[in-house]
Amino acid sequence: MADYGQYPSRILEDAVDAISSLPGVGRRSALRLALHLLKQPAENVHHFTRAIDTLRDDVRYCRVCRMISDEEECSICSDRSRNRAQICVVESVRDVMSIENTGQYHGLYHVLGGIISPINGIGPSDLTIRELTERISSLPDPSGAEVILALSGDVEGETTAFYIYRQIASSGVRISSLARGLGFGDDLEYADSLTLGRSIVNRQEFRP
Repeated sequence: MADYGQYPSRILEDAVDAISSLPGVGRRSALRLALHLLKQPAENVHHFTRAIDTLRDDVRYCRVCRMISDEEECSICSDRSRNRAQICVVESVRDVMSIENTGQYHGLYHVLGGIISPINGIGPSDLTIRELTERISSLPDPSGAEVILALSGDVEGETTAFYIYRQIASSGVRISSLARGLGFGDDLEYADSLTLGRSIVNRQEFRP
């Protein structure tokens, strides 16, 4: 912990500790942000902290796809105009947002909550793969449905895609993956909308 010579206030130091715990925020930036908050009207700061409290305490995850939602079922899953015979499998909520921004996909999603990564202690049971297989098995006509594996093109993403393929191949669904407009190792989150959109439109049969 810092001593009095570094911070004139224990309250300020605690605020810096809290802000610097965020990813990508160093202590210098945290101090700048804390001092900025001190200059703001009290109601602005209280609104900020209430929004964070509400985010943590009240946000839900869609019971169908695990997307962030205000309700039990997200706006995408509840939208009857979406193609319900397509399920796009992604690693994270951010990937859903990236794909939606392309305007090229009109089906449903399934958020895994990560990818298989033994080095980080993440196995299949830590993801929502079982829930995905249950969704597919409950489809009225799996043979007329498509599962799009929209995972990152690195080794862990490919490993996850192969594992999912082995779990669902016998169901009869069509399994496809993004066209390789994305380079090896690219994250969907950082792909530009045009490249990502073309990768979706030009998707191809998944080949393990």
